[in-house]
Amino acid sequence: MIDLSNYKAIIFDMDGTLVDSMGAHIDAWQLTCSAFNYPFDRAYQHSLGGVPTIETVQLMNAKYGKKHNPSEVAIYKKQAFERLEHIPNLIQDTLEVFNHYKASMPIAVGTGSDKQHAQSVLDKHGLLSQLSALVTSDDVANGKPHPETFVRAAELMGVDPQFCVVFEDTEMGRKAALDGGMSCFMVENNRLVY
Repeated sequence: MIDLSNYKAIIFDMDGTLVDSMGAHIDAWQLTCSAFNYPFDRAYQHSLGGVPTIETVQLMNAKYGKKHNPSEVAIYKKQAFERLEHIPNLIQDTLEVFNHYKASMPIAVGTGSDKQHAQSVLDKHGLLSQLSALVTSDDVANGKPHPETFVRAAELMGVDPQFCVVFEDTEMGRKAALDGGMSCFMVENNRLVY
């Protein structure tokens, strides 16, 4: 088990870190790209994991020279994801960390997903009630890679950022953690890398 005794709180990203849902999100982006005539690049979409959907659309508009309404594209993507009827599994490596430390320190989730989706996924797996804090795209003005998501989670737990450790699966999320003054461990291909 990873030694987190130097920390006072843990913050998990959700999609791709605690919950194995990135594949379904990327499949929904593929449908969305097709509908709005964006080129689809699986690796690029994965690199944007954790970035709120509206901001992802803004980045895609800039990258591909499009002028689609971000809200319209975001709604389509959300509906595409919901049509997939995908109930993601938990990622065992991070679930073990969660279960090992939940009795000894506060745990939060900081996600680019909206509140309704995050609460639904976490509740299905019995995790929502075990959290000290949940910060979603609905709770912040600036999504990842801005550190606001993680800094807000630290505030809600009453722990200084320097004593928080973040678990993430994307470079955008890692940047948000580090810029927020926190340590970060990465999850790659559903495995914890330390």
